[in-house]
Amino acid sequence: MKRPPVLDRALGRGRAKFGGERAARLVPQARLSGPMPWVIAIMVALTVIAAAGGLALQNMTEAARAELSGGATVQVVEAGPAERERQARAAERVLAAAPEVASHRRVPESELEALLEPWLGVGAEDATVPVPALIDVRLRGAADDAAIARLQARLVQTAPGARVDAQSGWLQPVFGAIASLQWLAIALVVLLALTSAAAVWLAARSALGGNRDTIEIVHLLGGTDAQIARIFQRSIGYDAVLGGVVGLAIGTVATTLLGRQFAALGSGMIAGGGLSVTDWIALAAIPLAGVGIAMATARLTVLAALRRIL
Repeated sequence: MKRPPVLDRALGRGRAKFGGERAARLVPQARLSGPMPWVIAIMVALTVIAAAGGLALQNMTEAARAELSGGATVQVVEAGPAERERQARAAERVLAAAPEVASHRRVPESELEALLEPWLGVGAEDATVPVPALIDVRLRGAADDAAIARLQARLVQTAPGARVDAQSGWLQPVFGAIASLQWLAIALVVLLALTSAAAVWLAARSALGGNRDTIEIVHLLGGTDAQIARIFQRSIGYDAVLGGVVGLAIGTVATTLLGRQFAALGSGMIAGGGLSVTDWIALAAIPLAGVGIAMATARLTVLAALRRIL
């Protein structure tokens, strides 16, 4: 006797593998009502700001090194104005004839006095501090120790009071401090990523505890650990996407405002710390990485917990 079609469909549904939307409906997930999206948003915003700071410091250092790589400074330190002027002119003649020198410029005394006046009071009629003659030099190659030594050897005969220094050497302590700040930014990014993973771990464990009875029923109906983990993974993924978008927006606004504040300082070195298009693309990828970390953490947490409780 042939069975009615309605009975065939009912039997087919009963034999169908449990999962998908059928399983998801049994395990309720209130995605937007909990704190998880906002926790992720805060973490993503802080990560974007820390990463932007690290990238800006890297750009600043690279721009400063590129600008100062071939720069050197010749100082003629003599107490007597006449002797100082004579040696400065002799140094200029030597620099003009040196093949490794691309260009040189004598810094005017008025410019030096304007720079030193706030600290030393030079420029006044009763000033007693002698201002050294200063010559800005651009070498054709890098201003390394060998190039500086050759230039010093050329000047020692005609201008014994001249001292040659690489301009990058003045900023070595600054470069060291910037490198420390870069490592700090990297450490903050790693710490925030670990904190986000810990928050997802706690949220997944809490959701598992609240739905333990339902999960046991799902198992009895044929649901597997992977199917249950996929439900929580998808739910956390939605939360992570929402939090990532909000966090990226907050971090971008904060980074832009900070960039404008530093740009208003008018410092040439700080101006080299602007973010490029590649940097902004890297910052935009932070929420994607956050979503991946959140979903992977949720899946591993649920699978590990299910092996213990079931």
